[in-house]
Amino acid sequence: MNLVLMGLPGAGKGTQAEKIVEKYEIPHISTGDMFRAAMKEGTELGLKAKSYMDKGELVPDEVTIGIVRERLSKDDCKKGFLLDGFPRTVAQAEALESIMSDLGKKIDYVINIDVDKDLLLERLTGRRICKSCGSTYHLVFNPPKVAGKCDRCGGELYQRADDNAETVQNRLDVNLKQAKPLLDFYGEKGYLKNIDGTQEINKVFEDIDQLLGKLAD
Repeated sequence: MNLVLMGLPGAGKGTQAEKIVEKYEIPHISTGDMFRAAMKEGTELGLKAKSYMDKGELVPDEVTIGIVRERLSKDDCKKGFLLDGFPRTVAQAEALESIMSDLGKKIDYVINIDVDKDLLLERLTGRRICKSCGSTYHLVFNPPKVAGKCDRCGGELYQRADDNAETVQNRLDVNLKQAKPLLDFYGEKGYLKNIDGTQEINKVFEDIDQLLGKLAD
């Protein structure tokens, strides 16, 4: 099964990716992992990517797409894969279609873990961290017993700068704007499967599992 996983920050993509990979024994391929592996192996494309990243620049599409092509050609992808963080644009999605065609494969599903933006805002701005021991809490889902104090060491809890409402709102808006053309593209292709990410974690996976079970049969 050849899958692409999508979802906004806070939708629970990482948790569901772990569950899919564990059950179906396919590699979880994220853009960052691909870049790191290509750089470690010292491939021509890996070294090109490193030269851009060392300068703090974005890696150009042709290099990213080349690294994706190399990764998806490896033996561990014969049974399938779970792509996470690629594609990010319609141009990359079209390039992925071309790669799959050259490999004699196709994308089975694009799984989008769908969660309302207001709920994501609540999830992402509710995190609090202990200044002393680093323990993590959530004001809604995992609150401390005493407001503002760590259960473990009594230390003061704080909110990271990138968890404040304005920063999170901006991050979500950027991601939404980036995701919409991709979701439209895959919707037209018939690959897109929206999964309700507002449910309990195991129920979200049940829905994904039900979908993937059809491919495994």
